[in-house]
Amino acid sequence: MTKGYRLTASTGIHKGDRDYQQDQVIFLSHSRVSGCVLAVLADGMGGRSGGRKASDQVMMTAKQLFERYSPETDDAAAALMQLVQEAHTVIKLTAISSEEEPHSTVAAFLINPGGDCYWAHAGDSRIYHYHGSKFIKRTMDHSYVQTLVDRGEITEEQASVHPQSNILMGCLGTESDPPVGTHFIPKLRAGDILMACSDGVWHYFNTAEIGSVLSNLSAREASEFLIEKARSRGHGSGDNLSLVVVKLEPLGS
Repeated sequence: MTKGYRLTASTGIHKGDRDYQQDQVIFLSHSRVSGCVLAVLADGMGGRSGGRKASDQVMMTAKQLFERYSPETDDAAAALMQLVQEAHTVIKLTAISSEEEPHSTVAAFLINPGGDCYWAHAGDSRIYHYHGSKFIKRTMDHSYVQTLVDRGEITEEQASVHPQSNILMGCLGTESDPPVGTHFIPKLRAGDILMACSDGVWHYFNTAEIGSVLSNLSAREASEFLIEKARSRGHGSGDNLSLVVVKLEPLGS
């Protein structure tokens, strides 16, 4: 028999060494249904305020959709796809009315009361799934270096220090529709941990390090530690940083 769990969560955000904060992150509990939550992270790009406008649009779209979402009747996977498509359209419309070229990544996961979990992402913001410190799965970046890794031309380690590691193959707000990566976890269980984060965070850690931090610290402590450590490893040239950590802690722990 599966032991019950309680859900603990924390978000973290830091401007890093940039002049502007273009990352946004939210964690929402459903207003009507207990145990239904949505985590959304967006890393905006484009001009001074263009990137912030883009990530703000992702957040606004997410809040509106989640308010209308009914876990009992609605398809979670379809809801996440709708979030990506609607945010993409709104950002493109913003671009028409402004000087900047706003774009954004998105990484979102939705947990239903029964423990099933869906995620969707576009760009190079990531979602990680661990059980304890054991790495289960992560999203694959829609980036130039990821295509090189997929083709076997470079390793994961080489990708993280590649001079073109910031080039995206797709995100929200571009001319063409964004590529969307999706994943379904049929049943989360006690000990599972999910984290979404921008490249300002994951760039500085390997999967084993992240697993160790997430499993040994509370959600709040882990988010603070990862931001602090990424800041020190960035040596004064770090990007905006954002993350959301959700832990399914065994009852009685």
